[in-house]
Amino acid sequence: MMECAIPGKLLCASTSTLWNPRKAGGLKAHNSKFKIKAQTHHTSQVGIAKPTNLTDSDIQGFVWPSPTDEIPFWKKEFPSWDANLELPSEQTKDSKLMHIVHVTAEMAPIAKVGGLGDVVTGLARACLSRGHTVHIMLPFYECIQKHQINDLTLITTYNSYHDGNWIPTNAYHGVVSGIPVIFLEPSCQFFKGHQVYGGSYNELEAYMFFSRACLEWMQVTGTQPDIIHVHEWQAGALPILYWDMYHHLSLKKPRIVLTIHNMEHYGECRQEQLSMCGLDGSLYATFDKAVDDRTVGHNPERLSLLKGGIVYSNAVVTVSPTYLKETLCSGWLSSTLIRNRDKYFGIVNGIDTTMWNPSTDVFLPSNFNVKNSEGKKLCKYYVQRGLGLASGDHVTDTTLKVPLVVCITRLVAQKGLHLITHAIKQVEELGGQMVVLGKSPDHRVEREFEDLADSLNQGPSIRILLMYSEELSHLLYAAADIVLVPSLYEPCGLAQMIGMRYGAVPVVRKTGGLADTVFDMDDKSNHEMANGFVFEGMDEASLHCALDRAFACYRNKPGEWNCIVKKVMKMDNSWNNTARKYIEIYESVTAS
Repeated sequence: MMECAIPGKLLCASTSTLWNPRKAGGLKAHNSKFKIKAQTHHTSQVGIAKPTNLTDSDIQGFVWPSPTDEIPFWKKEFPSWDANLELPSEQTKDSKLMHIVHVTAEMAPIAKVGGLGDVVTGLARACLSRGHTVHIMLPFYECIQKHQINDLTLITTYNSYHDGNWIPTNAYHGVVSGIPVIFLEPSCQFFKGHQVYGGSYNELEAYMFFSRACLEWMQVTGTQPDIIHVHEWQAGALPILYWDMYHHLSLKKPRIVLTIHNMEHYGECRQEQLSMCGLDGSLYATFDKAVDDRTVGHNPERLSLLKGGIVYSNAVVTVSPTYLKETLCSGWLSSTLIRNRDKYFGIVNGIDTTMWNPSTDVFLPSNFNVKNSEGKKLCKYYVQRGLGLASGDHVTDTTLKVPLVVCITRLVAQKGLHLITHAIKQVEELGGQMVVLGKSPDHRVEREFEDLADSLNQGPSIRILLMYSEELSHLLYAAADIVLVPSLYEPCGLAQMIGMRYGAVPVVRKTGGLADTVFDMDDKSNHEMANGFVFEGMDEASLHCALDRAFACYRNKPGEWNCIVKKVMKMDNSWNNTARKYIEIYESVTAS
């Protein structure tokens, strides 16, 4: 049994148990623009229809949150939890052990913007648990919370080249989520700012500097990993720099694997920008190297760091088999991928089942698992009370009758913004409830959703929360009956897998990794795999039909719904299977 020392109740992994937030201290003023209106509440000590596995003593004195609380329920003090101690010890070790270095712009939880950070951390932890030596190399962003890093130590000071100058650079070593991390901090303005992206510096030049600085650090320290695993366009210059520069110096052993998490970001740059990292940019303006095919014949023609990474890497992976097929058939990079088809692979991402585990999750007011799911009802009611979506004293009055739909996403065009707004209206019309959690980098989109929030957040059924919160994400997945992922395209998607882990049934559009992980309940030819509700069109009517079917099943076939919930909670979407496939690729390129 895992126990966390917190005020009130103990959080226990083995049963459905309560966290009593009554004594959680440290209240802070909350500047909320969401204007959530509280429904009528009774006293804090609520008499509820008690689940069979929860005793009177468990419920007695439990304080439900309210939107009028001085501090929102997701910002209260939570028990500290350190994934460093929780790498799976029972995992069988691989026979051929390697040293793997990830080079990335993101890492969860310390520098997370989207799914890239989750994937890097999850894959690294899975490979560590299989016995491999793993490091992550990450820019030391000014916004990183240093208290989230264990044993942070300055290990190297060296110079790395950029635009005619050698920039003094500090390398720090620390441990995050059980993973050794090398943080690179240049003395120039790169990576300064209050967030990972969007600083006042030129990001493309900063990441090209970072790519060379990683290789320079390996050369200075004599580090010779078996695999350098680079991610996205931000590290796209590294394979070029490795094979055309550092491999001719002292780095002989490593082989390069590139993972493309989203083909829409190309790392477009000018020849003179590539020259800033010490290469002759004009040499790469050819069809078979790094020229951006869309600019051929233009003045000037431009380069793509992502294309250069594809050409120069020993293996290229994208994050689902269906997305691989889609990228071979459309998009300007399809011709490059076809030419490199023999080294191009599709592997579905996993989720970290230690970090995402409803039976041990410290952010939940009540833990639960597939054998004992009563705690999920309490999580749902806890969230509903905290967001002003529920009133009254009986959990069952709300949780069993009103489907709660959750959509946790970046608010960008890829995610199907018109479908999200349609779902909001439809769920309200159907008498359900919906919570949207996310932010948009586009100020126009942000304003549109702010207007929606202003008009709907005071009502009884919709909450639009324009922010990012790791804690609230955990709480919402645990509360959700349905997780909605209506993406126009989705290379893999993690929300549907995390949602299923927490007993939320997915409603998704059939694209990319969503098509590889969610299968329609009404497809009689694939009954064994069926685990959600799938639609194919990009139009509102297609989504409308899928949500109608999901609501009808929830309300009219509770037995069938509960079977789906148990089925999705039992699914193994862990990183272990995914890591095994990556390791097979690592082995194949090191053997060649």
